[in-house]
Amino acid sequence: MKYRLLLPILAVVLFSACKSRQYSRNNKQIEKAAIKNNPNYSTYTTLSYIEQFKAVAIEEMNTYGIPASITLAQGILESGSGNSSLAKYANNHFGIKCTSEWKGKGYYKDDDQRNDCFRVYKDARESYKDHSEFLKRKRYSFLFELDKNDYRNWALGLKQAGYATDVNYPTRLIGIIDKYQLYKYDQPETENQKLKREDRVFTEINANIPQEKKKFAPIDVPPSKQIITPATAVPVAPVPVPPTTVIPDTVTPAAAAKPATLNPDGKTYTVKQGDTLYNIS
Repeated sequence: MKYRLLLPILAVVLFSACKSRQYSRNNKQIEKAAIKNNPNYSTYTTLSYIEQFKAVAIEEMNTYGIPASITLAQGILESGSGNSSLAKYANNHFGIKCTSEWKGKGYYKDDDQRNDCFRVYKDARESYKDHSEFLKRKRYSFLFELDKNDYRNWALGLKQAGYATDVNYPTRLIGIIDKYQLYKYDQPETENQKLKREDRVFTEINANIPQEKKKFAPIDVPPSKQIITPATAVPVAPVPVPPTTVIPDTVTPAAAAKPATLNPDGKTYTVKQGDTLYNIS
């Protein structure tokens, strides 16, 4: 009887050991390919890392509005200035893990769980671009309403949205930005540029939401010359929410929009005063 009880435990142990060997073989193949593709790889200093990747950080900022200082600081912090095993072998500079939609290769290492899967990129530039795509999710959407040179509130907002579990994450990012003056790579934008950028990014964020998970019914909106955004919309009455602890200087996401309401015939939507394209999309 005693041996029968031990059999399931032994099976789990053997299975775990088998998977670990499989992950180890996988990592060795990834590492071998990385060394072959870049035989002259050399370590970075933080200054040389900034010099190497500032251009792509600025490019992503101009496209999506993520401050270049934030992107560089995250890269420095997450990859150890490009010297971590993830950065060296997987070209993963932001610690982004494999998800259900990820179709590429994986590199396995212990993190929140044993043998967590991390994304493998063909080069560092692809990692930077995927970082921008990763942030174009609903949970981070409120950050794109910030100015693209507002790195302090971006740092606070990333923590608030759950990007990192480290309570000191915003402080560490801001410390890196201030120490290396990364804010000099951030560029201000006019109000018109900001509205156009927000409209484009929010459209992409909405498109990233799986169709079956979308909460808002599409409606036809009469054409208008005015671009209505959260910044210019007429405010609606606030929805009561449970009391929360107020943290100074933090960025608070906008209250979730109410689902669109259909008439009994199920065909039309009544637009109320204060509705915005973003709220009803």
